[in-house]
Amino acid sequence: MSQNDKLQQAVLAELHWEPSVTAAHIGVTANAGIVTLTGHVDNLVEKLAAEAAARRVKGVKAVVEEIEVRLPFDVTRNDEDIAAAVINRLAWDVSVPSDAIKVKVEGGWVTLSGEIKWQFQRIAAVDHVHRLLGVRGVSNQITIRPVVNASDLSDEITHALHRSWFFDPLTVTVRAEGGTVRLGGSVETPHERQVAAATAWSAPGVIDVINDIEIAD
Repeated sequence: MSQNDKLQQAVLAELHWEPSVTAAHIGVTANAGIVTLTGHVDNLVEKLAAEAAARRVKGVKAVVEEIEVRLPFDVTRNDEDIAAAVINRLAWDVSVPSDAIKVKVEGGWVTLSGEIKWQFQRIAAVDHVHRLLGVRGVSNQITIRPVVNASDLSDEITHALHRSWFFDPLTVTVRAEGGTVRLGGSVETPHERQVAAATAWSAPGVIDVINDIEIAD
């Protein structure tokens, strides 16, 4: 069996292992570490779960995702229905600022725009849309208000990282330009790398985090 075939079988096994995915509806091809997913699912959450399952398989370098979201034959949702559902769901979430998010729906594809203060608000808004029936995709154009003092932002993130037992002050670096934060250095595990990025996103005014932290050998 070739390496491509082995990777294909490993991804198929992972899809079957993932309970939120109907693996029988998804096709997999592999070529030099690049995995292509095809087929159809009932909702966007399942589509994202399939992509996440493929990405966590050892040997996968990239995922080309061509899965189509199809509603069951006995269910219909037009753009107006979806827009109303999105607006209603966001209105009920206390973590999303009232009237801060604008919603556009075209062909089942939802575009979110507007300006908020925190990354967690941006994530909450998108997560709500992912879970709505009939949504085929989400374009996240929500922006975060940048901070004025980049030096203070860098210091605040550095202090937050150093409060955690995960990080040695000598191994992780923080540099801020406007609201963009660049993390450098090295950590022991991928989880620590994710925690560092999440910590940076928690600072007020961060509009982007570029995570250049490497995993130590």
